[in-house]
Amino acid sequence: MLNIEQKGKVVAEIKEKLQQSAGIILADYRGLTVAEVTKLRVELRQAGVEYQVLKNTMVQRAANEIGIQGLDVYLEGPTAVAFCIDPVTPAKILSDFAKKNKSLKVKAGILEGRVISPEEVKALAALPSRLVLLAMVLRGIQAPVSGMANVLQGPIRKFGYVLEELRKLKVAQ
Repeated sequence: MLNIEQKGKVVAEIKEKLQQSAGIILADYRGLTVAEVTKLRVELRQAGVEYQVLKNTMVQRAANEIGIQGLDVYLEGPTAVAFCIDPVTPAKILSDFAKKNKSLKVKAGILEGRVISPEEVKALAALPSRLVLLAMVLRGIQAPVSGMANVLQGPIRKFGYVLEELRKLKVAQ
């Protein structure tokens, strides 16, 4: 059992993680076997997600201290919390894992200091990953430039065809 000082340290750590993470997902892991939890932890760790089982009262206290309201409703029963800088990654991994293992249930999430429902977490999981979004933006930026390069090459290419035809005419004469 933790004394008051130790509990204060744990709450401070949770508060720091809540402030540093852009994406936080809360899940109920009841019914998962040790092997399934281990598999989930490995998958999350490989994606750069920190996954911890935390006491609801300590998460609630830390959330209240930094002004996150509405989380109390979701803090019942065993709670595992996934912290990550990228909000889509933990949502995607936990949602996919919950589809395969019906025992895992996504309770809620915190996105930019606002509590989101399980349905909103599923919608977040449906978004493309950060890398895919960056690739889409880059493709959008490159499209006009490559299009302009093709347009500018057209007259040069046509001029080359004209010169080639002139060369053929000179050789024929």
